[in-house]
Amino acid sequence: MKRPLSYITASWGVDPTENTEIATKYSRKVFDAGYNPICPILMLSNFMDDGIPQEHKDRQDIELDYLRRSNVLVVWGSRIDEVVKNDIAIAERYRIPATTLSGILTVLKHHGQKNPTR
Repeated sequence: MKRPLSYITASWGVDPTENTEIATKYSRKVFDAGYNPICPILMLSNFMDDGIPQEHKDRQDIELDYLRRSNVLVVWGSRIDEVVKNDIAIAERYRIPATTLSGILTVLKHHGQKNPTR
C-alpha cells in the first residue's frame, strides 16, 4: 500500500541538536500513523548552509517542492511562527489539507483503524 506523503512543519528552536531529536520523534509518529514523513529540517540541515545566500534560497525552493508534492501538511506544536504560517498559506493555495497529529489520529479512529502510534 502506498503511503501518503506528509510534510512536517513546526516552529523550530535555535538548538540544532534539540531540533533533530524533536523532528525525529515527530517523523516517527507520523510514520506510525501511516504516512511517509517529509521533514526538511531533518533532510536538508545536514548538508545545506543557510549562511550562504544561494543555498538558503535553494533550500526554500526544495522545501516548497516537497510541500507541493505532499498529500497533507502536519503542524506540530502550539507555537505558530512566520515559517509555519507561510507553510499553511502555501498548503491552502495548493489545496493541501493542514492538520495536526491529533487530527490524523482522529480520522484513523473514525475509520475503525487502530492507533498505530507508540
